[in-house]
Amino acid sequence: MSRIAYVNGAYVRQNHASVSIEDRGYQFADAVYEVWAVFDGRAADLTAHLDRLERSLRELHIAQPMGRASLVVILEEVIRRNRIREGMIYLQVSRGVAPRDHFFPATPVKPSVVITAKPVDRDAARRKAAKGIKAISQPDIRWGRCDIKTVGLLPNVLAKQTAREAGADDVILVDSNGYVTEGGSANVYLVSGDKTIKTAPLTANILPGVTRISLISLLKSQGYTVIEEAFTLKDAYAASELFLSAASTFVMPIVDLDGHVIGDGMPGDVATTLREAYIQEATHSAGVWSASGNNNL
Repeated sequence: MSRIAYVNGAYVRQNHASVSIEDRGYQFADAVYEVWAVFDGRAADLTAHLDRLERSLRELHIAQPMGRASLVVILEEVIRRNRIREGMIYLQVSRGVAPRDHFFPATPVKPSVVITAKPVDRDAARRKAAKGIKAISQPDIRWGRCDIKTVGLLPNVLAKQTAREAGADDVILVDSNGYVTEGGSANVYLVSGDKTIKTAPLTANILPGVTRISLISLLKSQGYTVIEEAFTLKDAYAASELFLSAASTFVMPIVDLDGHVIGDGMPGDVATTLREAYIQEATHSAGVWSASGNNNL
């Protein structure tokens, strides 16, 4: 079946979809995006992703493209038209189409909206998580506003490609002070032996992950102490567990970092239990959203 995309008001076959070559998302990476996991045909963490999208647009002074209720209808329609039961849905909003100029368009233009969806093999992802992954560390060379979810991901791409060429599955990024910031496309957590979880605090170089919010709540409800505090590679090597979180991977254990075996070299109880708990909660809450707050999005 041909995949269907939503592009600026029309549902089209994805292989026929297009945007203008003067779209500022293409010319300048002047765009933001969001990704939702889809469980049983419904988007998970719907409201939290919409909230973050609104913030990203506001930080870049990009106009909100439509009302929130209208956007939810379109997201659901893209899922339906692609017959996605278990998968992902991707939304991108750019500043719009205008003659190439580093300045914002003098006359405001309509933002461009693109939405696509695809199925995901959850059994394959489950097997990967049960085995755990290898990662390497790389310098964090991203721009200083990683708290905004922009499409400017070239540093992430280069870091992930370096990991692949080194025979690893993912990458851990380290800032100029030696502190772990994030994974290539995920937040990072370490577990110490005293039921303590550490993850980097939300500063300008950390993306406020929506999955991160849910995981921290779940961990606290299970009696863990969650500390939002910077940690080093040395701390990561010595952790009893190390894992990533993202909407695309949920919870992914790291069992080897830079050749250092993490814990006993197998996914630990915290990550394994947390992954299943998150999937259950996300499945239960998928499709639920709130119209409260700013309804211009």
